[in-house]
Amino acid sequence: MTPVKSLLRKLRGGPGGALSDQAGAFVEAFDLEGATEGPLAGLTFGAKDIFDVAGRRTGCGNPDWAATQKAASGHAAAVAACLKAGALLRGKTHTDELAYSLMGANSHYGTPRNPAAPDRLPGGSSSGSAAATAAGSVTFALGSDTGGSVRVPGSFCGLYGLRTTHGRVPVEGMVPLAPSFDVVGWFAVNTWVMAAVAEVLDSAAPPAIPRPRLFYAEDAWALADASTRAALRPAVDRLAEILGPAEPLQLADSSLADWREVFRVCQAAEAWRVHGEWITANTPVFGPGVSERFAAASRITREEDVAAQARREVVRQRLCGLLGDDAVVILPTCPGPAPRRDADAPTLEAYRAAALQLLCPAGLGGLPQLTIPAGQIAGAPVGLSLLGSAGSDRTLLDIASRLELCMMLPYAVM
Repeated sequence: MTPVKSLLRKLRGGPGGALSDQAGAFVEAFDLEGATEGPLAGLTFGAKDIFDVAGRRTGCGNPDWAATQKAASGHAAAVAACLKAGALLRGKTHTDELAYSLMGANSHYGTPRNPAAPDRLPGGSSSGSAAATAAGSVTFALGSDTGGSVRVPGSFCGLYGLRTTHGRVPVEGMVPLAPSFDVVGWFAVNTWVMAAVAEVLDSAAPPAIPRPRLFYAEDAWALADASTRAALRPAVDRLAEILGPAEPLQLADSSLADWREVFRVCQAAEAWRVHGEWITANTPVFGPGVSERFAAASRITREEDVAAQARREVVRQRLCGLLGDDAVVILPTCPGPAPRRDADAPTLEAYRAAALQLLCPAGLGGLPQLTIPAGQIAGAPVGLSLLGSAGSDRTLLDIASRLELCMMLPYAVM
């Protein structure tokens, strides 16, 4: 290893220094060396505990699940790709149970600390991956996103977080929740790391569009509280300077609440098809919220599922028509900053229901969405999102990199 790479590894928590896990982000810490050379050499990463790592059990945030699993025979595809590219895996990070939550609280293993706002939740279900990245324990971390499990913790912890286009990044070796929604995603504190990981995990992605059309989703912005809209306004204005004024539009053909219900039924029906047999056979103990969601999923009828799938296709077609192949929609990632760690269950469920109205379009359409750390409210981060057409992942990352430079250099000419 060269002196420069050795120094990088030491600075970033690599061999030669103990892992710093002040955020309580890791369920299992270990060092697994990647290739000696590659585009991610010198970088470290964590992997959400739904990704297989050879020789280790994949715990999925639930001890009953972990107890019924064998050690993985190989690495998940995304983990293997990062190792092959030279990154060092520092361990497996906490997740909400079976990835079926958004807040990051786990009744079995505890809740990782949100380094950006310690009195608030870190967001889930990729809670540990976000916390580890925000704390500087790793350079980047792998998560998954079904209904918002990268975008929410990215917003809560002040990170870049990418939900990729559905089907572009291989999900082999990643425990599913709802396969037609599940995607691999990741977190980083800057756009160059985000882009470097994208090159490794999806090297064949279409190139960035230099000047996409920009839209402002009025119905989505109406769901954010006033302080969130104000905190994100400067970044919205800078995007308009970079790409030209955003054209207002209504994202939903009915309401985003209606779209959330379509998402809820489709996701729950799939989650029960995936996990129902195991749940019935093993009667696992689930924590608050997760238990109720799986119980509700078990009661969805075939007729309800078929009707929701038909409606989902209408939503998908509308999104395709609005976005074409060259448009980007700007919207708040979440309705506000992270709830406080001591928030009661009704408060958390109300926040989750509101957030899913903002999060569900990407899942219903199989679209990429990137959350950007663009504002703060009383010290708590709030994220701004870019939603693009299928395959526009590179375009979203390119816009974010230009915005990052613009915000760092207020008088830069773009």
